[in-house]
Amino acid sequence: MSISVGDKIPQATFIKATSDGPQPVDSETFFKGRKIALFSVPGAFTPTCSARHLPGYVDKAGELAAKGIDEVACTAVNDAFVMGAWSKSADATDKVTMLADGNGDFAEALGLTMDGSKFGMGKRGQRFSMVVNDGVVEQLNVEEPGAFNVSSADYMLERL
Repeated sequence: MSISVGDKIPQATFIKATSDGPQPVDSETFFKGRKIALFSVPGAFTPTCSARHLPGYVDKAGELAAKGIDEVACTAVNDAFVMGAWSKSADATDKVTMLADGNGDFAEALGLTMDGSKFGMGKRGQRFSMVVNDGVVEQLNVEEPGAFNVSSADYMLERL
C-alpha cells in the first residue's frame, strides 16, 4: 500500500552532499514546520529526469515559493555524490535540495518503488511529486509507468 494524501511522511534518513561531505538528513526534522515540494525521479542523469523533470523545478522554484512553498527537494535512489554532481550540472544548487535515498528505504516506506532491472537499474523510486505540509502529505501526484505529466512543476503549480 502506498502513501496517500493526509498521511504522515515516514521516518527515513536521506544523505545530502555538502561542502563538508555527505551529511544525514532526518525526514521528520526536514519536513517539520515547513511546506515542502518534493519530487522523486527514477535516477539522476537519466533522460527525462535531466531534460525535463529537474529543470522544471529549477525554473519554477521562485513561483513555487510565491505560492507558499518553503523549499523544493528532489529524491532519487542514488548516492549523495551522484545527486550532488547532478545538482551542479543542472545549476540547481540554490533552488532544489537533493536528498539521496541511496538504499531506496524512503521510496520503499512510501510504497512507491519500481523495478528498473530491465534497464540495469534495480529497485528505484517511482516518478512522483508531493506537497508535504508540516510532515503531512497535502498533494500527491504519482506517474503511470513511463509517463511524465502529473509530477511536473507546472502540474503542481496549477494545484497550489
